[in-house]
Amino acid sequence: MNTQSLAASLFQQLQQGQGLQQVSQQLGLDSSQTTQAVGSALPLLLGAMGQNASEPQGAQSLLNALQRDHSGGGGFDLGGILGAVMGGGGSGATDGAGILGHVFGGQQPQAAELLGQKTGLDSGTTSKLLAILAPIVMSFLAQRFAQQGNASELSSALGQETQHAGGGLGSVLGGALDQDGDGQFGASDLLKLGAGLLKR
Repeated sequence: MNTQSLAASLFQQLQQGQGLQQVSQQLGLDSSQTTQAVGSALPLLLGAMGQNASEPQGAQSLLNALQRDHSGGGGFDLGGILGAVMGGGGSGATDGAGILGHVFGGQQPQAAELLGQKTGLDSGTTSKLLAILAPIVMSFLAQRFAQQGNASELSSALGQETQHAGGGLGSVLGGALDQDGDGQFGASDLLKLGAGLLKR
């Protein structure tokens, strides 16, 4: 895999297609607001998934979800995913709120609020943005990792995302997901989150 972070690579794909424009229209934002918001939201989402996947069981459960719900069609069809998400297709693969529930557990409102602080948007808008991006991120990860079926590779790549998100959102992310207040996000925090990713 190249050295470009997953967040940067996905952001590039959104820029090249009509992705950012469609998100702008959906949220009623101008293009510069959307660019900044998406650029902040992707590291937050991938960083949180990296936290979940830092334990082998979490990584395997995430990989199972990617293979089960998100690897259809073989390629990464950004337009198709966006269409399904915006159109409220209702399948598990496009259920942004459901995915966010697995990723952030009960901390979803805090994650939206943190993103709002970073971007200047209200938390209602950032919640919507995260729900739009979550299925896109999952499909993107499925395209990269579902075929190989290698949970440790997935865990390693997402671990780098957690580091990339460092400072700013990264430290806030750790704080939001640090359920037991010990300054670290570990297995005990995962248990307290009741993270759906750990359920097979």
